[in-house]
Amino acid sequence: MKCVVGLGNPGKKYRNTRHNVGYRVLDEIAGRFRLAWSESGFSERALATVPFGGGVDLLLVRPLTYMNSSGVAVSEVMEDYDLPAADVLVIHDDMDLPLGKVRFKRKGSSGGHRGIESIIEETGTSDFPRLKIGVGRPPEGVDPAEYVLSRFSGDDEEILAEVIRLAAEATLDAVSRGIDWAMAHYNGLDAALESGGR
Repeated sequence: MKCVVGLGNPGKKYRNTRHNVGYRVLDEIAGRFRLAWSESGFSERALATVPFGGGVDLLLVRPLTYMNSSGVAVSEVMEDYDLPAADVLVIHDDMDLPLGKVRFKRKGSSGGHRGIESIIEETGTSDFPRLKIGVGRPPEGVDPAEYVLSRFSGDDEEILAEVIRLAAEATLDAVSRGIDWAMAHYNGLDAALESGGR
């Protein structure tokens, strides 16, 4: 089994914020496979067998703990399914990447992301792969904590739609082909160019 965790905050208030791009990528994947979400413990989960190389069991997870406590939900899922960290791909927003960029990372520190910090603390390991979705830096004078909880502008939404599509494809390729293949293929791509945005 492969597990993909999309980080975000539950509730309508946060639905279209920068912090919730992880949720949105999972929604895109769930829609493609017509999956239904069910609440279990500290997360919503959707399970499917997807047609990769004869079939791969894929578990999608949206933590319901709020971003800064994401590790509680991820730790629970790993225990429930006896998953090693290497089989858990975490998708999250990243202010150090511009909107349009996606980047895989095999493992490492949190880079200051509170959700990733929580996962490392709760699971006791940083050896899990990530897919970072660029949301860009906040304008001068804007608190980063406020920025990630703000919504995308109309112009950015067009680019974001292409980012979400690209990230969904990248996620499925990472699951089927491996993180190294996905890093080589997707790191450096710019969805803003694909969408016609400048």
